[in-house]
Amino acid sequence: MTFSGFPRPDGAVGVRNYLAVIPTVVCANHVSKSIAREIPGSVALAHEHGCNQIGADADLFKRTLAGLGKNPNVGAVLLVGLGCEEFNPWEIAELIIPSGKEVCCLSIQEEGGTSKAIARGIKLAQELYSGIRDIQRRECPLHMLTVGIECGGSDYTSGIVSNPAAGLCADSLVRQGARVVFSETTEIVGAEHLLMSRIASETKRALLQQMVNRVEEDARRMNCDIRGAQPTPGNIAGGLSTIEEKSLGAICKSGSSPIVDVLEYAEPCTLPGVSFMDTPGHDVTSMVGMVAGGAQLLLFTTGRGTPTGNALAPVIKLCANPETVKKMAENIDIDLSQVVYGNSTLDFAANEIYDYLLKVAAGEKTRAEMLGHCEFGIHRVGPTL
Repeated sequence: MTFSGFPRPDGAVGVRNYLAVIPTVVCANHVSKSIAREIPGSVALAHEHGCNQIGADADLFKRTLAGLGKNPNVGAVLLVGLGCEEFNPWEIAELIIPSGKEVCCLSIQEEGGTSKAIARGIKLAQELYSGIRDIQRRECPLHMLTVGIECGGSDYTSGIVSNPAAGLCADSLVRQGARVVFSETTEIVGAEHLLMSRIASETKRALLQQMVNRVEEDARRMNCDIRGAQPTPGNIAGGLSTIEEKSLGAICKSGSSPIVDVLEYAEPCTLPGVSFMDTPGHDVTSMVGMVAGGAQLLLFTTGRGTPTGNALAPVIKLCANPETVKKMAENIDIDLSQVVYGNSTLDFAANEIYDYLLKVAAGEKTRAEMLGHCEFGIHRVGPTL
């Protein structure tokens, strides 16, 4: 089985061919967005961070920016900094350059302010894009794919249809040698023992337990029981009663294959098979973590509906709730409601997802892409000082 993708110098394959304009600090957002607006095929990854971060939080931020620049969907990178932040563009560039991509850096202070920086940035971006715009797709083996799986706006249909169907699709991808990564540590609480039974490595099992324990301890420090904060009001309105019930449904999206790795946020996903990534339950930052880890494409199951997309990776929206499919039809890529009615099966639904995934990998646009959704956010593990 193959898919049609863009070859990269390091041997990776993208399903999209973007010029990424990445600000290294919040102060560079306006300049970055102004540059990207002038260049077709470019996207600015605006965020609120990059200054006064220390320790593990600083390491995570740096790892995330570098991972986004190295993502196979990115053909070239323009890094834009202010000039006095902790993470200057040249430092991040050193982490991206080994991928073989063209990387340019820009400092707003060195250029002499906003207007000059934008003008210089547009010139650099034009040169970078001219080097990738003629790259042609070629047929590539499916083991070159890394697929992230997310769930959000979950309801009663998520755990009985959408997530199990996505899980069956994940199993099919794994059989082809692909990498599958799922995430959201808060949404495995109460069901982590089921995931541990699929992990052969004692070290990896212990790491997963540490991640769950940390989430619960973080909640306690804020005088909150995670089992009281989850499920969300929307989940409850959609028929989910407890965090355990939500978690049991959420983990179905990972399928039944062995879990080969347990990853930190934005850590590269390198092993064929299923991996778990430690992310928050926040959909946007969770997906960014998986994309920074190398995911070229995302499956997103929802029951109550969400329009969320991603700046670098196409997001395929799956929904089995008949009412949501009607009300939010423009946001849903695959309607799985016939399984709820008994007119279809999970196996048929999984095959439908698999076939559509290959079409999207080959260039077909998802609803989120057509509607312009490119949500972006980076997880934090420390305060801004």
